[in-house]
Amino acid sequence: MKTVTMIISVLVLVILSSCDQKSDPTAILENPETRMELFEAIASNHSYMAEFMDNMQDNDHAMQMMQGNHKMMGNMMQSGGMQTMLKDSMMTKNMMQSMMKDGKMMGNMMKMMHEKGMMSEDCMESCKKMMGNKGMDMKGMGLMEENELDAKEQGELELSKSQSHGDHH
Repeated sequence: MKTVTMIISVLVLVILSSCDQKSDPTAILENPETRMELFEAIASNHSYMAEFMDNMQDNDHAMQMMQGNHKMMGNMMQSGGMQTMLKDSMMTKNMMQSMMKDGKMMGNMMKMMHEKGMMSEDCMESCKKMMGNKGMDMKGMGLMEENELDAKEQGELELSKSQSHGDHH
């Protein structure tokens, strides 16, 4: 009788302890199948997706990842997503702040504007020099060979500092 009582007690204890398990989000996300199900559930539910996007906009790492994703940025530009985003002042502010930290992205934007006739060669050169002077990381920008300006450019930069930025437009 003692053995039966002991076995039943152990079984009840095991059953009750398994009912109160907390899910570890990291463990759930480590399983590729569960992770994909979770992504699909968020992407296919409008309110979950809106909440997820709000969360991403408030996260610097997420914003940098999105901006570094050329496919996503290209889709936004082509599908009118850029106009939608520009109507959201907070999103526009976040995008502009992130772009100012990313010399390569700024360079690509300036190059695109120049190619489409939206920015003159003089304006582009002036902006490059000003950005370099402000300490922006110009590596990989595609517009300058090196991060540092040579002596001639330094002299021109000092001269241009005395003039207003708007004079060349």
